[in-house]
Amino acid sequence: MVSKVDSKKQRQKRHLRVRGKLSGTAARPRLCVNRSLANIYVQVIDDEAGKTLCAASSTEKDFAAYGGNKAAAEKVGEVIAKRALEKGVTNVVFDRAGFVYTGRVKALAEAARKAGLQF
Repeated sequence: MVSKVDSKKQRQKRHLRVRGKLSGTAARPRLCVNRSLANIYVQVIDDEAGKTLCAASSTEKDFAAYGGNKAAAEKVGEVIAKRALEKGVTNVVFDRAGFVYTGRVKALAEAARKAGLQF
């Protein structure tokens, strides 16, 4: 009998392994990405203080388009970069949360870089 691989469980294992080595500080907070099939979410987190500095997602009221494509990820990347720069955050540590760096995750990261965040 062939058993099917649980991709969600594998992603969670990758995320825990990376989070053991990666941490956000006040000087360089963590930019954490989470994606679902229909939306994408991102937060800038200071792990030392346990605070979320700013967040953006494709589920916000002013976001009218479908949230599960690259165009939506680019818009969310621009919004999070703008909000982080308003808070005085320029350098971040990118946490892709076990997701593969391609598609929407890559589009969000590149849009955030283009808008002024450094990582």
